[in-house]
Amino acid sequence: MIINRTPFRISFFGGGTDYPSWYLKHGGKVLSTSIDKYCYITCRVLPPFFEHRLRIVYSKMELCQHYNEVKHPAVREILRFLKIDQRLEIHYDGDLPARSGMGSSSSFTVGLLHTLYAHLGIMPSNRQLACESIHIEQNMIKETVGSQDQVCVAYGGFNLIKFSTNGEIEVQPVTLHVDRVKELNSHLMLFYTGIKRTASDIAKSYVDSLSKKRTLLKQIQKTVDEGIYILKGNNNICQFGELLHESWMLKKGLSSQVSNNDVDELYDRAREAGAVGGKITGAGGGGFLLLFAQPSVQKKVREALAEKIHVPFRFESSGSQIIFYHPEHEDYGELEKDRARRTISSFKEFGGSIKKKLDKIRTSSL
Repeated sequence: MIINRTPFRISFFGGGTDYPSWYLKHGGKVLSTSIDKYCYITCRVLPPFFEHRLRIVYSKMELCQHYNEVKHPAVREILRFLKIDQRLEIHYDGDLPARSGMGSSSSFTVGLLHTLYAHLGIMPSNRQLACESIHIEQNMIKETVGSQDQVCVAYGGFNLIKFSTNGEIEVQPVTLHVDRVKELNSHLMLFYTGIKRTASDIAKSYVDSLSKKRTLLKQIQKTVDEGIYILKGNNNICQFGELLHESWMLKKGLSSQVSNNDVDELYDRAREAGAVGGKITGAGGGGFLLLFAQPSVQKKVREALAEKIHVPFRFESSGSQIIFYHPEHEDYGELEKDRARRTISSFKEFGGSIKKKLDKIRTSSL
């Protein structure tokens, strides 16, 4: 039995510059953090007492004989990538709902890849997990996703992530005094809008035309350095919230699908209640609403959004981890080979018996 815990993430600034179609030409950078909300993946060798060889449990349950039959794209392609053709049972559980803008799909990909490496007895580095997860999502599954989520959840922590035109990815931990980190965390609020959407669908509405929005993307990228400058200085922390608002206004310019009337109405209500700024996490369109509000007005903000679920959270720094590892004692692989050998032997005996009967019939008929 193996259990993996991989965090979800929040991206503050720079979203949009982490798509290869942009950063391979212009470079990119994002400021993001992992948080103490996680996805959990459990994996064990499936005993050879079932007709199926794979049991995949998430919002659905799949019973398959081979990974080619698996409908869940990440599970199928990770098994293919690692060339695993064994009896396995895989379960997924998450603290937050899928399709919510918290990097859930990448957390799943990183977490499952990490889990199956552990199953093979391999300890991958954070960089390997991040880079291979990017490859699986972008090239094997062919989803329209950026490259920041995989890096953020594989490494964990509060990081500046830089994307170079040569494809290299650099992770720089943002070093702040512990009191400044607590101050920032205490000013952030997270609300679930209840609007589900697929990030790749939203991203498709603007990724293909990023080159035409060069000025806008450059402005979005500039907010990363401005955000770090605010945090490292002694200025009022509320300037960070004001920058979040400016950045959200810029991001809405990428596509009409980044926001909608329902999201705008929630954001306006929060601002009227005292929130300084905020944004929809991830590609936009729904999911979670991140708000920056002084502690003194947070009660009013919760009341203004009373019908929405408020999710308290803290920053975390562990990244993807194997939190339980207990290798199987029984070698089910050998049991399967023995069963296969017995089956072949039985067929040979049965075939020999049939041949004898047929020979006897032929002899008697002569």
